[in-house]
Parts: sequence; C-alpha cells; structure tokens
Amino acid sequence: MSKKRHLFLFGGNPPFCENFGERFTEVAGKREAKVAILFLERDGWEDYMSKYKSVLRSKGVNQFVYLPLGPEPKDDVLDVLSSCTGIIIGGGETERYREYIVDTEMGELIKQLYHQGVPIAGFSAGVLIIPENCVIPPIDNSQNKHLFLQGLGLISDCVVSVHYTKWKEEENLKAALKKLKSNIGYGIDDEAALYFVNELVSETEGEKVHTLI
Repeated sequence: MSKKRHLFLFGGNPPFCENFGERFTEVAGKREAKVAILFLERDGWEDYMSKYKSVLRSKGVNQFVYLPLGPEPKDDVLDVLSSCTGIIIGGGETERYREYIVDTEMGELIKQLYHQGVPIAGFSAGVLIIPENCVIPPIDNSQNKHLFLQGLGLISDCVVSVHYTKWKEEENLKAALKKLKSNIGYGIDDEAALYFVNELVSETEGEKVHTLI
C-alpha cells in the first residue's frame, strides 16, 4: 500500500501553527526527521530561518538543511534534498520561486518525494506554486496583473489564495475560479493554514480559511 501524501499550506509567514507543527513532525519522522528549507537568499536570511524552525524544534526536529534557490542549483542540492524527510518552501517573490522550482529537476524531485510520503509545507509564495495552476495576484508580481501560470501540480481542480483578507483577494479568487473553471477556491488568511491528506482537505488551523465554490 502506498504511503499517504501530506501537504501543509500556510496563508502567511512562519512559524508553523502548533497543531500542524506537531503533525508535520510526526509524518516527517519525529526525532529522526531531516527537514529541508527552500528559500531565496536575501539580507538577514540566516536569522529568518529560526522562524521556520521554532515550532518544529519544540516538537523534536533537530536536523535542518538550508537550500537556497537559484537559476543553477549547486551540484549537491538535489542529492541533499533527496535525503530529506520533510520539505518547507518559503515565502518571498512568487515568480522567482516558480522559476526556480516548477519545470526544473528540483520540481520533479519534490513531486517524487511528495508521492513517496515526504510532507511538503508551503508559506505564502511557497503555497501559490503548489497547485496545478499557480495564480499570482497583481499585488504579488512585477507586471501588476493577474498571472495564470503552471504550478507544481501537487493538488488540482482548485485555486489557492494567500494573505486573503490582508490583500483583499476575494474578487481575484472569484475571477480565477471562473477563468480556470475550477470547482473550489481556498482563501487562506495570514494566521491560518490548510492540511491536505491525499489531496483532500483534512483539517484547518488558525484564524480563517475562506472557501468559495
């Protein structure tokens, strides 16, 4: 029997919510977990890593690896990633996350690991690249328009929006649902998260997840 597939989508910035931090730790291997953090390098990134790690550390995860993204990944990045039992895709510039992950060797590896049961957690930009359709709102891209791009495809037939209330995303999400003829839209607020098991919503945590059908 194949392993279950686990996906954690956070509408804002780290850290993990307490409950989902515990669940992620459990499915990643508890104290044996080795968690990769995929991120864009910028000033102060080392200090920022503590936000991703804090709750997971409190649940027993001790081993983290930092994998900065770029147009040409370093030789050993894919080898290191393939040895990890949990993956976090960070926040920042969604277009660049998409460029460096979707349609790349790294993206293919992430999909393989996901289907092997390695849990994936996305924060903000890291959430937007995960569905089949990567929908980036005008506020979040250099062209200042609604972008409809190919995503990783870990979930399909839905549209996901982050920073939902903060970015006033309701009309954008409705427009995306109509354009893509998708059945359901999830608007995730900054302090909220969605947990999918085998591509179905299992649980929500935090302030508010808005569902549009």
